Amino acid sequence: MPATDPPNAAELLDLASRAARAAGALLAGRALEPATGVSAKSSRTDLVSDADRDAEALIVAAIRAERPGDAITAEEGAGVAGGSGLRWLVDPLDGTINYLWGIPHWCVSVAAADAEGTVVGVVHDPSRGETFTARRGAGAALDGRPLRLEGAPPLAEALLATGFNYATEERARQAARLTHVLPRVRDVRRFGAAALDLAWLAAGRVDGYLETGLSPWDWAAGALLVTEAGGAVQDLPARGGSPAGLLASRAPLAGPLRELVDASSG
Repeated sequence: MPATDPPNAAELLDLASRAARAAGALLAGRALEPATGVSAKSSRTDLVSDADRDAEALIVAAIRAERPGDAITAEEGAGVAGGSGLRWLVDPLDGTINYLWGIPHWCVSVAAADAEGTVVGVVHDPSRGETFTARRGAGAALDGRPLRLEGAPPLAEALLATGFNYATEERARQAARLTHVLPRVRDVRRFGAAALDLAWLAAGRVDGYLETGLSPWDWAAGALLVTEAGGAVQDLPARGGSPAGLLASRAPLAGPLRELVDASSG
């Protein structure tokens, strides 16, 4: 049976949207200033700054103020236990490297999930003033305009998006995988923000997306955007030394793209 839309889903989406936009405004203001508190996380190339931390604190405070019984899992470590059965997944700044280098391609991602899966998701892009929203069973939208993926090109004409891991060994495996995929599609784009990749797929700006080594806060909101827009999202199991990943696409490409990716994994 399909997952049901809880009665308070509209309120959850409103809260997620308000929190994401508030964090986006904070980040946009900080983007004009020198970065502070920059440090490395999983590797020397995986960075975090005070902007990430402060945006996360703002979102967490907003959720706690209105939903004190909910659990929260956030990228920069804000973990809150809860007993309501609802968990928020927060990426306060997806695309930190782009942000720190002054590349205007980064976003705020906020999602809420229950036992049946993701209920609502918001991906807010302050640089373009775009807010992508989705509610389980009620569709996806961009600034209130419904998003619907219709049809698909042949695989050889499909434009894909991807991302690269911060672990050296996995980056090498991802590059090897692309040597098999790239000649068999139109082209591949690497923008640097997983949540925006998925939001852009929901908006029809790319036809598919592939990445390994993601965390739930990277994809929770974006994956709901894709499925509610009529696209397909598939889990990629850990294989050949690579961690698990995600494969998303226009629905008719789900089978052919999966076959291509599986063949590329060796």
